[in-house]
Amino acid sequence: MKAIIIDDENRARISLEIMIKEFCPTIEIIASCENLTEGVKAINKLKPNIVFLDIEMPNFNGLDIDKFFDMNDIDFELVFTTAYQEYALKAFKLNAFDYLLKPINPEDLINTIERINRKKIIPIEIKTDVPIEKIAVPTANNLLFLETKNIIYIKGEGAYSDVIIKDQKHILVSKNLKNFEDVLASDSRFVRVQKSYIVNFDFIVSVSKTNGGTLHLINDIQIPIATDKIQSILDKIIILKK
Repeated sequence: MKAIIIDDENRARISLEIMIKEFCPTIEIIASCENLTEGVKAINKLKPNIVFLDIEMPNFNGLDIDKFFDMNDIDFELVFTTAYQEYALKAFKLNAFDYLLKPINPEDLINTIERINRKKIIPIEIKTDVPIEKIAVPTANNLLFLETKNIIYIKGEGAYSDVIIKDQKHILVSKNLKNFEDVLASDSRFVRVQKSYIVNFDFIVSVSKTNGGTLHLINDIQIPIATDKIQSILDKIIILKK
């Protein structure tokens, strides 16, 4: 996997790079950046799998990353590296994969990389057409276990997601839409129909191809479709109905 380090302290960047080379040799450092602006350019150009990001930096701090990316749709694992523990809650609200305190303990770094590896490997191994029965979703105070058959759709709200279930109840979950897309990847009922929505195709009533395209679900719910996905969605509906 490829990684980018973003930290305003040159010593910290060098130290982390040496540690990664020694303890996590499968990780290739493809860029080392001294500020967030430079880091964002590197991320967009080089497409890393992991970004190690410091928080306390001049101009833009690490938590400002949501000003440059839709945290609902990032395709890299974000690992904050900082000496300040008080930023942890804000970091995880940005859907950070992990939060490493400086000075970084090699065992913590190894653990983080191992968990990222497992996350990358497991979805490939479990790809099936068997519906997922339940998923665990974190809310403000609880961990809820939802039956997927009752989920009508999921709407991305930045670093959060709004899960709408059959009784029209809305559940705000502290995970972004990309997380749900990964978790539900093996369940053919759930499809990301545009940037902000994942829909359970079991609840589709009709499809309108006018005005850019709209999915009509139960309870008079209407979901806009990305124009370039209309035909593939129609094809999928035909496949599912066979």
